[in-house]
Amino acid sequence: MKNSISFSKIAIHGLIILFIIFLLFPLLWVVASSLKSTQEIYSGAPTILPQHISFDHYLSVINGQQIFRSMWNSIVVGVVSTIIVILIAVPSAYAMVRYKSKVNNAILGWILVSQIFPVILVMIPLYVLLRYIGLTDSLTGLTLIYVVWSLPFVLWIMHGYVKSIPIELEEAAVLDGASRSQVIFKVLMPLLLPAIGASALFAFISAWNEFFFALVLMKSPTLATLQVELARYTGMEGQARTGPLAAASVIATIPSILLFIFMRKWLTKGLISGALKG
Repeated sequence: MKNSISFSKIAIHGLIILFIIFLLFPLLWVVASSLKSTQEIYSGAPTILPQHISFDHYLSVINGQQIFRSMWNSIVVGVVSTIIVILIAVPSAYAMVRYKSKVNNAILGWILVSQIFPVILVMIPLYVLLRYIGLTDSLTGLTLIYVVWSLPFVLWIMHGYVKSIPIELEEAAVLDGASRSQVIFKVLMPLLLPAIGASALFAFISAWNEFFFALVLMKSPTLATLQVELARYTGMEGQARTGPLAAASVIATIPSILLFIFMRKWLTKGLISGALKG
């Protein structure tokens, strides 16, 4: 019996290790490719680790200065859209949970239906609408698109988390003499911070990694986002400049990894609470 239990534990840990290797291998391959010389990349016998470390691809990407400008555009669009989404989703979720009405069911239905439609179906009407108001080649228009695209899922997360907070906490605070603003900022907000952090991380990463909307809407090279800039390392015939593309991809990955490390506790706690307790 003990042997079977120990064998099952070894098998489970072995599968977990294999899964981690499977997840980390693409990142290892990209980092290794970015440190290889051009001759080594296109050699007939490619290796995982570079035989001779070279930073030429990083220097070429940095000297081009396009990567940092596009990264700044992505940061601006991601941060602004995230702030707007959180400012809309948090009070909306609270109102949907605490104030029952028939409109709430319609909103929940809109949330579910909005996740079904693929991007290509909504791209044409969105493009026509933005062109009509003059926001097709604008970071403002792209920010509005990301707000509309991320809001349903973020609202769903916040709705589940607010629903898990007992209303008795608010009633007890009111009986103790707390005002409405004190109940919101001193009782509810500390409990909502994990969900807000998880939702903000999702909204930012979604905007950071988005490619299709930015490709269609943005025409000026100076307004290109990071993902569109990375696509320019691929030629018209599909022949990619592997070395510079790998170096640019590593640089582009660093901000999202740092943000995830900084907010990993909020992400785990917020997503689990919002998905399970609701």
